[in-house]
Amino acid sequence: MSGPSVQSVDDIDFSDIESKYNVQFDDGLDNIIVVDGVPLIDKSKLDKLLVKIAKEFSRKGISVKADDIFVPWDDTTGKSKGFIFVEFRNVEDANLALAAMHHHPFDSKHTFKVNRFTDIEQYPDFDETYVEPETEEYAPKEHLRAWLADPQGRDQYVTYRGDEVAIHWHGKPSQSEVAHKPEWKDFLYVAWSPLGTYIATLHRQGVRLWGGSSWKPVQRFAHPMVKLIDFSPCENYLVTWSNEPIVVPEGAVQGPQYFSPDDEGNNIAVWDIKSGDLLRTFSTLNETEPSTPKKQMPWPALKWSPDDKLVGRLTAGEMISIYEAPGMHLHGKKSLKIEGVVDFEWCPQGDKDREESSKNSKKARENIIAYWTPEFANQPARVTLMAFPSRTILRQKNLFNVTECKLYWQNQGDFLCVKVDRHTKTKKSIFCNLEIFRLREKDYPVEVVELKDTVLDFSWEPKGERFAIVSSSDPNLGNPGPGITIKTDVSFYQLDRAKNDFKPLRALPNRTSNAIRWSPRGRHVVLATVGSSSKSELEFWDLDFNLDDAAKGKDSSSPDWGSSVQLIGTADHYGVTDVEWDPSGRYLATSASAWTHTLENGYAIWDFRGQEIVKQIQDRFKQFIWRPRPPTLLGKEKQKQIRRTLKEYGRTFDEEDAAEESNVSAELIALRKRLVDEWNAWRALRKKETGEKGDSHTSDEDKEEIEVWVDEVIEQIEEVVE
Repeated sequence: MSGPSVQSVDDIDFSDIESKYNVQFDDGLDNIIVVDGVPLIDKSKLDKLLVKIAKEFSRKGISVKADDIFVPWDDTTGKSKGFIFVEFRNVEDANLALAAMHHHPFDSKHTFKVNRFTDIEQYPDFDETYVEPETEEYAPKEHLRAWLADPQGRDQYVTYRGDEVAIHWHGKPSQSEVAHKPEWKDFLYVAWSPLGTYIATLHRQGVRLWGGSSWKPVQRFAHPMVKLIDFSPCENYLVTWSNEPIVVPEGAVQGPQYFSPDDEGNNIAVWDIKSGDLLRTFSTLNETEPSTPKKQMPWPALKWSPDDKLVGRLTAGEMISIYEAPGMHLHGKKSLKIEGVVDFEWCPQGDKDREESSKNSKKARENIIAYWTPEFANQPARVTLMAFPSRTILRQKNLFNVTECKLYWQNQGDFLCVKVDRHTKTKKSIFCNLEIFRLREKDYPVEVVELKDTVLDFSWEPKGERFAIVSSSDPNLGNPGPGITIKTDVSFYQLDRAKNDFKPLRALPNRTSNAIRWSPRGRHVVLATVGSSSKSELEFWDLDFNLDDAAKGKDSSSPDWGSSVQLIGTADHYGVTDVEWDPSGRYLATSASAWTHTLENGYAIWDFRGQEIVKQIQDRFKQFIWRPRPPTLLGKEKQKQIRRTLKEYGRTFDEEDAAEESNVSAELIALRKRLVDEWNAWRALRKKETGEKGDSHTSDEDKEEIEVWVDEVIEQIEEVVE
């Protein structure tokens, strides 16, 4: 009996399966690139170089292994030839590497130049016959600062209510109007850039920048679940933060504008605004033990130098790391190791500093960092001024019995105030000192202003030599209950040039104010009670009311010292949560945001004297922000000339105001005349209708009959119903 036949594997036809799952390999050379600008090395440093190159590619989101890199050698010298070949899996990856790595700085002396291998092959056979290119039609781009050319010189502001955003022009009543009402959807909040060039919206997918006269999208940054953003002072860079760590799913889009696997786990990103490229990511996640209570993250987490060239990052208690933009490499390859460091701030760049730096003058001042360290290991607390990048210590001041310090720079970089909260030896009470550093004087002298009370708010006058403080000795200060208003005192100080120290200018006791808002031009200041459920007062003060006396330079011994400080207006905005001056310093905006409470939300605009101009009560109102203005392009001489001829400009403005008033009057008269004409026409029509219906009788002149109904009580009876 014969058994079953067994078919050999070689006899089975697999052609259908092979054709179905056949993998087509790329036999061309389009997936190979040539990278020039590579350092010349010997073979002993080959492994280190390959690791470094692979890391640079991965930072741009491009996966490269050392086995994919071929290094040509010069047999006569035993060194590499300065270029390499990199092979990728497909053409798409090679194109991505070409776009991302061309002109990429490998180190301070070498910059990559990337070309396709197939392009190199074509160069020997390149046709050198000149062919005139076709002229493309010029398409002008919108100017991102077009609003500055407004003929009326108006400012803009943005409002955010419910799900709607509106950008408004603000000027005279006839000139105030809605400039644009965008249809932006599903965003967290809006924010202007520091110079007003862009407005940003935060979405679930990332950040979007808008600008130009048509408010088209300008740039986008793909940082999912972003919650906070911060622009650099010159608008070159953007920092984004999310409370959730970065996750790069498999198969996600890769490139210079996207996160790479190396960024996973971080939650803060630095972007180049013009190109949209991702520069670097960091982690701000709390790495302390689970039992340790989490501290509120300070924002901004990265602090920019005023010229955008450097950015600092604080590792609390350990060091300050300074990175160079745009490469984001650690400056000098080492951080500033400062044991116990708590906080730091960059010195602002004043008008004089900008002028000298624009001329590349040798007198231009280095960037300056101020930082403070607490008491530890029998060492006193200390405030330090350091020049950077030279890392020279300019000044140090030891402090004792310190609870907390806060750094306040004057916006021109002339003064630094360190508000020092100090405790008594028993640590039962707190008092305050102001340590004022003078940055424009030799050896950076320090003046101490001693205070008995706790300082709640401090603010320098912009471009001035005055400051204001809000202090309090109220026993409810530590534990304010519902409905309890903290009593405060407000004090103004001014630099007395005769004695060369800061002296009290005027004290305002028994206030409820807890916020100081200086006009951007100085001189005028608003004292506000913000965030209180029972008080919402606004006080408008003029510190140079008697300008002639102030110009005479009276000293602190004069009986008139401080007499120029005058209250010029008061106002009230119930539930106020935000107070902000416009860039001109002529108008103040107050708003009550629904993010804080839901009672009488809306905004109001006041002039510098406290006269209400606009008030809008709007439910679900969230934000009101003035659009910032960049520094003027006029030189000092031109500005002086304008000040000298200001009366001539004033006449023009007075004529415009008079014309506006006359236009308003003419419009009102025209409205009244139109209403009278309408009434007369209606009356004539009614008379005509009644004349046709009734028995009309002819008379020499029209008669008008008026019927009067008179009620007369003939008898009145009162009955009681049981």
